[in-house]
Amino acid sequence: MWRLFADIGYLILFLNLILFIKGASNDGKAYSIFTWYLGVIFLVQVTSMTLKKFNINNLYLSHFYFIGQFTLLSLFYINILKGELQKKIVKVFLIIVLLALAIQYAIDFSLFLKFNLFEIFITSILLILYATFHFYNMLNEKKEFYFINMGILFYLFGSTILFLVGNLTIVLSPKMNKITWILNSILYVLYQIFILVEWKKSFSKKREFKTIL
Repeated sequence: MWRLFADIGYLILFLNLILFIKGASNDGKAYSIFTWYLGVIFLVQVTSMTLKKFNINNLYLSHFYFIGQFTLLSLFYINILKGELQKKIVKVFLIIVLLALAIQYAIDFSLFLKFNLFEIFITSILLILYATFHFYNMLNEKKEFYFINMGILFYLFGSTILFLVGNLTIVLSPKMNKITWILNSILYVLYQIFILVEWKKSFSKKREFKTIL
């Protein structure tokens, strides 16, 4: 069943990528960065599925996923956060985390061939922090990228817990391990739906208006 939810999530991701590409040059830098994020994630997912089909180890692609996600979404938040202190926090942590991970892999390259729980935790928890910053800002400001931000917070909070717990399910029964992946796939589908809702409510009308003009 998890495979079904995963495929649905990938299909919605592809749809979101196509929809966002249509306005990537017209809706600001943050919109363009998020479009690049969708493209990178889609590329990693397709590559991962292709390698799995040929029974080739694809665990190392998780690093491209989490580091790529962290880097691009950090740049995304740098462009939508309003406070200079918040922007500075994002910039500093972006540099620190990338340097820390580079040093970690340089010291022990074997980590590159398996899941890195430190990488998953630190990149996800910081993005959750940035999403919380944005929600706080939106209390008194325009609700910009509201549904995308909600999706990021909802998905990363849930998936981080599942990935950390998932490391423990390796020693449990295959059934428990499968439940973890099913729940993560469901969270991913919901995340992509949040992104789709954002495009529909915030950008589809702009596309129609420009077409009329």
